[in-house]
Amino acid sequence: MTKLLYSFYGDDFTGSTDVLEQLAEGGVPAVLFLRAPDAALRARFADARAIGIAGDSRSQSPAWMDAHLPPAFAALGEGATVHYKTCSTFDSSPTTGSIGRAIELGRAAFPGKAAILVGAPHLRRYVAFGNLFAAAGAEVFRIDRHPTMARHPVTPMHEADLIRHLAGQSEARVALVSLEAIRAGQAEAEFDAADADAVLFDGVAMEDLAAAGDVLLSRGVRFAAGSSGVTRALVLAWQGAGLIDGRPAEVRAQAVDRLLVVSGSCSPVTARQIVRSAADGFAATLADVGALLEGSSAEEARLADAAVAALAGQGKALIHSAEGPLDATAPAAGEKLGQALGRVAGQVVHRAGLQRLLFAGGDTSSHGVAQLGIDALTWAAPIERGAPLVRAHASDPAVDGLELVLKGGQMGGDGFFETVRLGG
Repeated sequence: MTKLLYSFYGDDFTGSTDVLEQLAEGGVPAVLFLRAPDAALRARFADARAIGIAGDSRSQSPAWMDAHLPPAFAALGEGATVHYKTCSTFDSSPTTGSIGRAIELGRAAFPGKAAILVGAPHLRRYVAFGNLFAAAGAEVFRIDRHPTMARHPVTPMHEADLIRHLAGQSEARVALVSLEAIRAGQAEAEFDAADADAVLFDGVAMEDLAAAGDVLLSRGVRFAAGSSGVTRALVLAWQGAGLIDGRPAEVRAQAVDRLLVVSGSCSPVTARQIVRSAADGFAATLADVGALLEGSSAEEARLADAAVAALAGQGKALIHSAEGPLDATAPAAGEKLGQALGRVAGQVVHRAGLQRLLFAGGDTSSHGVAQLGIDALTWAAPIERGAPLVRAHASDPAVDGLELVLKGGQMGGDGFFETVRLGG
């Protein structure tokens, strides 16, 4: 079995495939498991130098984390660095998706000073003097003023200072390695001097990630939390140390005749994509969310029938539950809705013999993909930054080899659905 450079737990499925993309760009063979792998499943990917487990802790309680994260971390312990992968918007709360609690559990499993790296310039996410900024369209906003994340239906971001944000979720002491220290070549010294449980690194450019990666590698940091910026930082460090050759996989996806899009996202970005999809020839069916949440098999069958009919016609089907942000009074229903939409997708895959499937929305992806009986995912090809094409490995012949794109709500241009069908 190849020695692992790195392992990670993704707090949702979309972010987990983002990590696969970063590793592929660095030429690092990797596999993402949808459950803690047993010996037989792990042996099927013996050449992997990085492994991950796709989870759904982003939508779970601290009590759920207490029960589920320690065994997941134990399964990932052979990685030289173990990464708790968060969304690059870092949205979380004391009661839902608590990153602070995940850091406490990570430090308990892997003692020592932890690293936190959230900036991801490749996704237009930036951390400067401890404050997080994220792009929306052509503009960049402080995260507490972001048009979507400040109004997120489950975990709205009301604090941009990430140390203050974490202080509401954990008693862990967090220090900062600032841009000034990084640009002055003092990142290692600042990390060493920090009297803290964890250290947050600023990051607005790839050179900042490279400096952070050098610290993680040289100091043998066992546990890190944050976005795919952690992965990119380590890839840069491994390249600099000669641990990998850095040759990216050069693959382009082929176009397919048929594509099913399943969206539970209420992001304005996805809303624009839904509007554009009509011009691109997608037949859209709006789900009755109330019926799905009540467990209506008739509604699931209606959606599946509509999708199968559309795929047999123009070859482009869209099932969606929203067309933009929900009213502030709308109840959070990501898990049950995602599971129902996943069951619908599974029906369509089996009935239509689909080759490619797109899930839109973090909760939709996490809870929806879990309904398909997939054992593992591997990177297949680039599509758009942060949302690659991945390939399913499963015992079910109808699902094995299925190509998927798992798109976070904020990802992709207006014509993203058709881009996925065309292969990039």
